[in-house]
Amino acid sequence: MNTLKITTFQAYLFWENVDKNLQNLGLRLSSIREKTDLIILPEMFSTGFSMNVKTLAEEMDGRSMAWMLDQAKKFQSVVTGSLIIKEGNKYFNRLIWMRPDGTYEYYNKRHLFGLGEEDLHYTAGSKKLIVELNGWKICPVICYDLRFPVWLRVKDEDYDMLLVVANWPEKRSLHWRTLIPARAVENQAFVIGVNRVGHDGNEVYHSGDSMCIDPNGKVVYYKPNDEDLYTFSINKEEVENARATFPFLKDADNFKLIGKEEDR
Repeated sequence: MNTLKITTFQAYLFWENVDKNLQNLGLRLSSIREKTDLIILPEMFSTGFSMNVKTLAEEMDGRSMAWMLDQAKKFQSVVTGSLIIKEGNKYFNRLIWMRPDGTYEYYNKRHLFGLGEEDLHYTAGSKKLIVELNGWKICPVICYDLRFPVWLRVKDEDYDMLLVVANWPEKRSLHWRTLIPARAVENQAFVIGVNRVGHDGNEVYHSGDSMCIDPNGKVVYYKPNDEDLYTFSINKEEVENARATFPFLKDADNFKLIGKEEDR
């Protein structure tokens, strides 16, 4: 199947209030009236981008995971976004890829935001995740990862779409709006970035600017400033045509990333 229907939710998040966020997100998602394959939520959608890990972290059998499964079953769709997760004595900014049947994959954020002291509270991941959905290969990553093209570089056409969930501040929105098209063009892939809107508990404003960019750098969807729940379709043939018409990926440099083998 070449067509993928995607619902993005550029949401306002209530600071460190899991109950209120899950309630609001669930209420807004209930307005979805058409079948969709994938629902994308922002980074740390249940809390906002917080370093208060000891209070907010959940384990993998926690209420936010249960909520994601409920939504996946309700819409018969994959639901994805990141949570603050505790494993043993470590904390992760972890993206969850929740399927309607209750199976899931996860990705631990590789690049921790040092300016915000994320690296002092969380453990970095070391493994990329490639998931398949309706014949698409999708690489989900988290926010600050967007700045590091080597980590995101397509190798042997290992993904068709790059997915970025974020809490990206408005004061660096020009970077966001520049980097997403750059990642799309250099990897000849669709790139979808889903950000939050509004102020967080540190009075940092987020302007959203969620978007979908096609493999040639053209805008499929873009929304600044306001909360927005939007459903659209993309076609895998656009990836295949871009790579066949201008096959520059075969001329790319070979490289190997060196790092830890395990996340924990």
